[in-house]
Amino acid sequence: MNQLLLQYSYLQVLDLLTTLAFLLHGVREGNPLVRMMMHVTANPLSGLLAVKLVAVALGLYCWKVGRGRLLARINIAFALIVAWNLAALIMAAA
Repeated sequence: MNQLLLQYSYLQVLDLLTTLAFLLHGVREGNPLVRMMMHVTANPLSGLLAVKLVAVALGLYCWKVGRGRLLARINIAFALIVAWNLAALIMAAA
């Protein structure tokens, strides 16, 4: 189960980096919760980091209470999100 938590954390970092790449290229954040947090904090990066810290805390909670199957499914979802983000960045650059 430690591997699931490491994968989850790694995917959160990748999602953070691809989101930053989108923002640097003028693309608006698609997730309404993240977008709201970016607007209510003094700095958009602070809001994004706050959301990611909460996400990591939730992943840690799932790991601690033995919800490995849920964490594995969330990992698949975030892997797809990161892949989508990377494909969109590559297409925009082409």
